[in-house]
Order: sequence, then C-alpha cells, then structure tokens
Amino acid sequence: MAPSVMESMQAFWSTHFMLPSQSHVHASAVGEAVDGARENVSMLLGCDPFEVVFTSGGTEANNLGVLGAAMISHAGSDPSDLIPSYPCNCDVPPPHALISEIEDESVVAAAKHLRLLGWRVDWVPCDTQGFVSVEAFASRFEPTTRLACLQLANPVVGTIQPIRELTDRCHSRGIRVHCDATAAVGRIPVDVHELRVDTLSLTAHKFYGPKGCGALYVRRGLDMHPISFGEPREMGLRAGSENVPGIVGFGAAASLTARCVEEAQGTLEELCERLVEGLSATLDGRIRVFAEHAERLPNTVAIELTTEAKRVQKAARQIVAAAAQSESPPDEITRVLRAIGCTDRQIGRTLRFSVGWTTSREQIDRAVDLIAEACEHASRS
Repeated sequence: MAPSVMESMQAFWSTHFMLPSQSHVHASAVGEAVDGARENVSMLLGCDPFEVVFTSGGTEANNLGVLGAAMISHAGSDPSDLIPSYPCNCDVPPPHALISEIEDESVVAAAKHLRLLGWRVDWVPCDTQGFVSVEAFASRFEPTTRLACLQLANPVVGTIQPIRELTDRCHSRGIRVHCDATAAVGRIPVDVHELRVDTLSLTAHKFYGPKGCGALYVRRGLDMHPISFGEPREMGLRAGSENVPGIVGFGAAASLTARCVEEAQGTLEELCERLVEGLSATLDGRIRVFAEHAERLPNTVAIELTTEAKRVQKAARQIVAAAAQSESPPDEITRVLRAIGCTDRQIGRTLRFSVGWTTSREQIDRAVDLIAEACEHASRS
C-alpha cells in the first residue's frame, strides 16, 4: 500500500470503529468517510457515486456482475426472496451468455454457475496476441443472447481489448456487457462512460490500496440483484457489515491514482521496454515477448526465456515474477498461454513481469543481469 493510503486508514481501526449504518452520532464521521471514498472511486471511473458498489474485492465484484443479472425477485414478495430468472425447467428458450476464454477465474467460475440457472454459455476464443475481436463475439450472437463478458486488459500478456466496440454492438441487440477491469484500473485511464459498459469490476490492491476491498460499477438504472443475503447494504446489492478501513483506503488509493495514472503510464512503458531490450541484448535475441504487436498494459510483460522459468526463479531469488503452476487445474497463466496457442514447453519457460511506480531503472538493469546469469547457468547445467 501507498504510505498515504495506510495513513488514511489508521483512525478507522481505532477511533472511528463504528459502522456507518448505525444511528448514533459517533457513526456520522464513519458514514461521511465512506461517502467520501465512494466519491473518490466514482471520480476515478468517471461515474456517479451511487453507481459504485463496494465489495470484498475483484472476485466478488465479478461474481455480482455476472450472476446479479441472472436473478429476479418474486413479484409482490420480499425483495430478498430470490429465484433464478430462468429456471432449468422453464418452457421458454434458455438465455445465452458469451464469455471470452481468457477471463479471470472469478468470471469463468461465475459463468459456469450460470448453467445451473438454466443458461447456455459459449466461450469466445482469442488470437495469438491475446486479442478477442468484436467480430468473434458478433458471429455468435443469438436471439437469446443476454450477456457478454470481456476483460478490459489481460493480466498475463497485457493485451487491451476493444470494449467500446463490443458494447456498441451488444447494446444494439439488447445484450448486457460486464467488463473485468481489475488489471487495467490504475495502469491506464478508465472511463466507464467512454467504455459504455453496464457493469465493471475493480479492486483496490491493484493500485496501492488495501487487499480485501473492491467495487462494482453498476450503470444507472440497471436491474441488478444481490448474490449474498442478509441485512442489505450498498444500494441493496450486498449484505453484511462494511469493511470501513478497507473502503477508506480504497478511496485514498483511488484519489492518488486519479492524479497520477496518466503521468505514470509513460514511465511504466519505458521500464518494461528497458527490461525487454536488456534481456534481448544479453540473451542474443533468444526471447519471445508475448502480445508484442498488440496494444498492451504499460506495466505488464510476459516473456518466454531460454530455459525453464522455475529454474530461473530458483537461481534469481531476488526477483519477484510469476511463472505458471503445473498443478491441476491449470492456473491463470497456463490457461491464457494455452488460449493463445502456446505449447507446454513454451508455458514452462515463461515469466510474467510487472513494474510499478516505485520501480527504478537500476532495479530493471539488475534484474536483467540476474535473469541472464540464471538462464546461462541453467543452459550449461
């Protein structure tokens, strides 16, 4: 977390420990702090504060974005008494959802759960750059298509997707669009009105906020229902007590990011290019940069090295980078790289790197030396 974010949270662990929903006077400062955080997040996204629903993170936000559209309430009964909008034994044609095959596991798992509610789900493939074309989605539209899910940017290879084009095509057919933007917010400017999405997820820890706090943007007037049950909070879309310190930290991180994201973008791009160029020169061009010719996040790069990634990790322990896990079921890196056509051997040689606001050129140069040394040592052994 950023130091200013940690500082903003301190009083809400101790002095202001009440819940904002409590009616006594001591809770008013807590309610004002939550309102201020909601305002900060809305300014980061370019929406109204009441369109921001706080959650426990990106996973819950994605679950709510996907499944919240698939529930309706019994007419005339308690709004919390929910049934599937399309039960499996319904006589009408089942609704249809389109999900890109490189979505986060939280979207994938929620989409699979749609089947239990009677939906049909189709997976839309990507190309070798990790790019999902609008035409690929449009070619699968059906009269019963009700939902399309496409991430704004891929967290493994960094590819930025054509969300605005997709939403325009979907809305012309009455199809709702959910966008997982957890990998993008804080790395590139994100404006929900420019994207025209119906729901969009983000999480605080991706841009120097606390873990365990996220949000779902829900477009004004959109019909949504909760997927957790209890005393209703967050415009009736979430049950349970608010994570006040997390929400306050989230708001502080959002305010910081709104001021810095555009300026930081160029620096992050420069650092990633320095890493790639350094490794390419040191390893005689024997590396592969995934999605090299696609529009990518400025801070994320996945590189196939000359030897097994885990051997590099073991030899260069000072470097924090992600490698695919071989256990079953496949992890996100494995799923995404398989989706763009990689072999198991290529996946095993790939490291995913991220740079941040505090990364220095000296750290990049040191990382290049350590990785190159580890690769050369592994090739000789």
